[in-house]
Amino acid sequence: MTLVEELKWRGLIKDISSPELEKKLNEGGMTFYIGTDPTADSMHVGHLSTFLISKRLKNAGHHPILLIGGATGMIGDPRPTTERAMISKEQVDKNFKAMKKQAEEIFGFEVVNNYDWIKDIDVIDFLRDYGKFFNINYMLDKDIIRRRLDSGITYTEFSYMILQALDFKYLHDTKGVTLQCAGSDQWGNITAGIDLIRKTTGDEVFAFTMPLVTDSQGKKFGKSEGNALWLDKTKTSSYKLYQFFINVEDSMVIDYLKIYTFLSKEEIEEYERKNNEHPELREAHKALAREVITFLHGEDEYKKAVKLTESLFNNKFKDLSKDDIMDLFGNQDIKKVECNVNIVDFLVNMGVVKSKREAREFIGNGAISINGDKVENEDVVITDDMFIDNTYIIVKKGKKNYFIGCK
Repeated sequence: MTLVEELKWRGLIKDISSPELEKKLNEGGMTFYIGTDPTADSMHVGHLSTFLISKRLKNAGHHPILLIGGATGMIGDPRPTTERAMISKEQVDKNFKAMKKQAEEIFGFEVVNNYDWIKDIDVIDFLRDYGKFFNINYMLDKDIIRRRLDSGITYTEFSYMILQALDFKYLHDTKGVTLQCAGSDQWGNITAGIDLIRKTTGDEVFAFTMPLVTDSQGKKFGKSEGNALWLDKTKTSSYKLYQFFINVEDSMVIDYLKIYTFLSKEEIEEYERKNNEHPELREAHKALAREVITFLHGEDEYKKAVKLTESLFNNKFKDLSKDDIMDLFGNQDIKKVECNVNIVDFLVNMGVVKSKREAREFIGNGAISINGDKVENEDVVITDDMFIDNTYIIVKKGKKNYFIGCK
């Protein structure tokens, strides 16, 4: 397959600015950029689907530049519904530094900040050198702008298109960028940049967009949707990433393998066959989790995620560290508990049961375990040495209810 054929097979091309671009993509040698704004201190899985394009193009002989918009991040790209909350300059700068470090570690490519060239443009130069090339009717015709007209849009948001076009022109003039790639929601901003470059230099530049990756409900992965999976493992652990990818719907897993991994067409088609014949084995899901986590965090983190998953499935926790326990149960309330307490009183004190009678019923039915060991009778005493890594104790009630205590 050619590069373009592969990108289309993976579902990674939605809009393309010119038929000529396909030939250029297949030939290699283009300098291109992909950008995002530092609205948080980490990228998320939504960014990953887009930024992986940079690695695919790099492998095909193109030169990538990653733009993290310290300037545009202070303005805010218009959303289809309401205006984004403004972020302070200090927070934007902090987010930029964190995301730059992350992008360099994950991708190893050059990272630039549009604040470096936008900060010195005064308002008169902005209007004379850039604003005069934008027809208001042209701007109003862009999809996101048009959708916001009824509810209202501020001039700040309206100006975002010009800033992104300015980025494309600056990188074209200074770094020889001839291609911009982005998610499909950026098509209007991208074509504005193409037009600005054509009007000011006469040069032809190119662009293509990728479909936005969504979950099974059609929501894109992102902070504003409330379902962000962060690439920073201190914000979203490898275990949580594993759980997400291992549990995606069967109908989504092959699409995700195409988007998020570098497995070959033949390998993915084999996983598709296995998924259709034996979906209960979840081999495609396991491959997806393995490829993503290994790419982001390394093989050790992937193995750790598998180990934690197996510990939870098998109800075995004694060999885990306190950090492992936090990866598994960190989103739950953790209650401080006392040692040398009878199991019945302990269960009541922890809020596992409502009464001593209820505690005795659960114990009698074999429905209580401590750190994976079933409680056989009411004579058990919770002692200091029961706390995993000298910190946590895990109570399981029934099949799925876990309660975490700490010293």
